[in-house]
Amino acid sequence: VAGDGEKDALAHCNLQVYTYTCDVGKRENVYSTAERVRKEVGEVSVLVNNAGVVSGHHLLECPDELIERTMMVNCHAHFWTTKAFLPKMLEMNHGHIVTVASSLGLFSTAGVEDYCASKFGAVGFHESLSHELKAAEKDGIKTTLVCPYLVDTGMFRGCRIRKEIEPFLPPLKPEYCVKQAMRAILTDQPMICTPRLMYMVTFMKSILPFEAVVCMYRFLGADKCMYPFIAQRKQATNNNEAKNGI
Repeated sequence: VAGDGEKDALAHCNLQVYTYTCDVGKRENVYSTAERVRKEVGEVSVLVNNAGVVSGHHLLECPDELIERTMMVNCHAHFWTTKAFLPKMLEMNHGHIVTVASSLGLFSTAGVEDYCASKFGAVGFHESLSHELKAAEKDGIKTTLVCPYLVDTGMFRGCRIRKEIEPFLPPLKPEYCVKQAMRAILTDQPMICTPRLMYMVTFMKSILPFEAVVCMYRFLGADKCMYPFIAQRKQATNNNEAKNGI
């Protein structure tokens, strides 16, 4: 997000933006789109994996196809995009791979098993890839893991923690998350959690017994924070079915 001065400066840069439509959950589509990008634009030096979906159903009520879709888009796509663009980065020993995961890739909550599993997978993939690049001594290729708390994009509309805690942990503005992520990328920061309190929650989850973590979740209202979101999604689905006469 640029200020007025930045907008004026950018206006004189003659920047050219290319956009492509790609289903990142389908590897053939990723590879073919990557080839188009190479031919029409050139090699990619910064890869940001940001696509994300959620089913919004309890596990036993969730169609298998939606679970597969969440895993394909949120996790498997990282394999395809990285395999498409990493070879040239390795050849040049230059590039940056950014994984936009989630705080739910570091600790979980009830009701969004598919989303948590996919984000844990994305975090594991990113960390393993980072170690592989270090082992290969490819120090010119940087990696940044971005793990934001709930972002106010509507994706998890209805999600609620304990009302007394909400003023201290409100949903994050997208612009704030982008600025924090860009700062981390430009300074080659390996990982960033927003807000900083997420570091503490992750640390506590790592050292406390499971039952203590449950107590902490209940105190924060994080144990069932997704239930209102799931209820809203279910109601919206039922309304659509009623309108369509299903």
